[in-house]
Amino acid sequence: MAVQGHPAGGPPPTDVVTEGLQPFLHDTCTTLYAPSLVLSRSHGDFAGGADGFFHGDRRMLATLSLQVRNIPLAPVGTVLISAEQTVFRAVLRGVGEHTADPAVTLLRRRSVDPGTLREDVEITNAGLQEVRFAMTLTAGTDLARMADVKAGRPRPALPARAEGDGLAWSDGEVTVRLRPASGSPRIEPADGALHYQVTIPSGGTWRTSVECTVVDAEPDQFPAVARDAVPWSPVELRSADRRLDRLLARSVDDLGRLLLSDPLDPGDRFLAAGSPWFLTLFGRDSLWAARMLLPLGTELAAGTLRTLARRQGAVTDPDTEEQPGKILHEVRRDERDLAEGPVLPPVYYGTVDATPLWVILLHDAWRWGLDPEQVRDLLPHMEAALEWLATHGDADGDGLLEYIDTTGHGLANQGWKDSGDSIRWRDGRLAEAPIALCEVQAYGYEAALAGAALLRAFDRPGAERWEEWAARLRVRFRESFWVEDASGRYPAVALDADKRPVDAVTSGFGHLLGTGLLDPEESALLAARLAGPELDSGFGLRTLSTDSTGFNPFGYHIGSIWPHDTAIAVHGLVRAGFPREAASLAAGLVEASAAFDARLPELFAGHGSAVDSSPAPYPASCRPQAWSAASVVLLLQAALGLEADVPGGTLRLAPHASDGLGPLDLSGFQVAGAPLSVSLDAAGRARVDAPDQLTVRGAERGAHPNPPPHGPARPEHTTPGTGELPPCR
Repeated sequence: MAVQGHPAGGPPPTDVVTEGLQPFLHDTCTTLYAPSLVLSRSHGDFAGGADGFFHGDRRMLATLSLQVRNIPLAPVGTVLISAEQTVFRAVLRGVGEHTADPAVTLLRRRSVDPGTLREDVEITNAGLQEVRFAMTLTAGTDLARMADVKAGRPRPALPARAEGDGLAWSDGEVTVRLRPASGSPRIEPADGALHYQVTIPSGGTWRTSVECTVVDAEPDQFPAVARDAVPWSPVELRSADRRLDRLLARSVDDLGRLLLSDPLDPGDRFLAAGSPWFLTLFGRDSLWAARMLLPLGTELAAGTLRTLARRQGAVTDPDTEEQPGKILHEVRRDERDLAEGPVLPPVYYGTVDATPLWVILLHDAWRWGLDPEQVRDLLPHMEAALEWLATHGDADGDGLLEYIDTTGHGLANQGWKDSGDSIRWRDGRLAEAPIALCEVQAYGYEAALAGAALLRAFDRPGAERWEEWAARLRVRFRESFWVEDASGRYPAVALDADKRPVDAVTSGFGHLLGTGLLDPEESALLAARLAGPELDSGFGLRTLSTDSTGFNPFGYHIGSIWPHDTAIAVHGLVRAGFPREAASLAAGLVEASAAFDARLPELFAGHGSAVDSSPAPYPASCRPQAWSAASVVLLLQAALGLEADVPGGTLRLAPHASDGLGPLDLSGFQVAGAPLSVSLDAAGRARVDAPDQLTVRGAERGAHPNPPPHGPARPEHTTPGTGELPPCR
């Protein structure tokens, strides 16, 4: 229900209704190790909304608070040590103080492992006298499903029971246990409370720990990945831009904890889409993230490709939108009620772009050095995916890829901008399905040529067919999509049910560049549009032009900024020969990252640098999000002009979009299964250490002896209170 406003100039209402509203996330602190995560306030407590300890799309704890009787706790700092560990600091006001300085302080260290939450509490007395007080840790749960939490649907709290020296909750399917790992508190099950009597001498420290564990009758749908099984090497960057260095370090750390494995073959790993709502397998998101991370190696791409290939469509099922050869949209344990109408089945295929993106990833992974035998094993799946493009993907046979929700309860829009109001005319009217998206035509074109290249390389028939299919699509696109306004020609965002070009100006332009779908003149027109203030916000690329009716800087897909979308445009601009425009967009995104403590969210508001000195958060945005975190690697690839062709024996660098980054030293990349490091000097001259079997173009071999551009690098993971670490916001 809607929240009622209050009179101008009057106080805000005290009875604001949030039931039925999606909880905001912008001020949450997220600690995660997929498939587990914790959302809390910046002081560490769970305080309603989406807060809680989650595992496998269930909320295992909904309440967790730490209080000292009759003594206020004043939070003074929060530090994200790593993706799975956060530290909270607070002062016990008025306790043991003999001057105005704080004397008694509390350190709360949160650690998350799959299925386990641990809280270590440390209280230190720097005062001159002994202090005594009572402390209570209160916990509770509703065992709500993630879909209910996201929809703002409250669930009743479950009663706690005493179990051994701790507490337990159960609904017959899931059991949650909370027990002290140290200390001997008094247990009160009726209140879900652990009571401690604390005595600390002058100069002393008091410690205790609690641990929450989960026992689920069903095994994890997608199990966790062990810390030593991350499919890439440590990555280190020292550049002239400290913000970029921190963005890469934080992003790679988060990506390691977003990993999940395929229970059908646990050696195959992929990236869950994002925390908290999408901590599972998503076809489009997992594929894009793996593609962006190819410079870190091909293991992630291989695992993602195989995981999706095992679930590739085999039959026609109208209820799930499964079709032969189609790559799925998402997998859940339960059906997902999106509250605003759609109800998605546990395995749902309602996506038009995952199938061509799967083919493109296989081709690109091959070029980065994926084992040819692994590629060969996946070719039958590729052929099935290509066949889907020409049949079900082009259901009306007009040579273009389109979609329509055939279930009546699925997603109305099935590209990456999948909200119901995302595909619209310039005057604000919504387009009617079937819809053919501009960027999906580019994916289809690129996939057909990529498939043809693989078929030819592995001596399989059919390459000519897909080259001809791509050529026809290119002609159809040029005939059908291009429109004109006062600023010149541009491709419409989509064709509607009547094959009319839907004339909104959008960020989709960036997905077309560098794919081969456009000629040089068309590419130049789109590069100019992307560089204009209507789309380039100064903090990244807006999803919808500011001159469109209905533009909303807080609109999910109608004016906001998505980091992955910006990074794709940056890479496309570089591939199409527009490094200056690419560098400007990339610089804006790096600047925006500082506002989010180097942890880029799923999206943020599109007001822009002309209005705000830093970007405003989108309140319900996921953070971390896989393709947002992976975007920084694609930005670096674009800045360096890095292109691999291992089958052709070459590695190319063209650092034309790297202004302001040198001197730069980058290590931890991989090509052909071997280490790759890159150095730029202050003038932008490149040197590389690369496998001997590759011919390097655009750079000399060997590393520059660059001095650290801003002193010795500090490790991103340090002990609390040391090093320069971002707070958790």
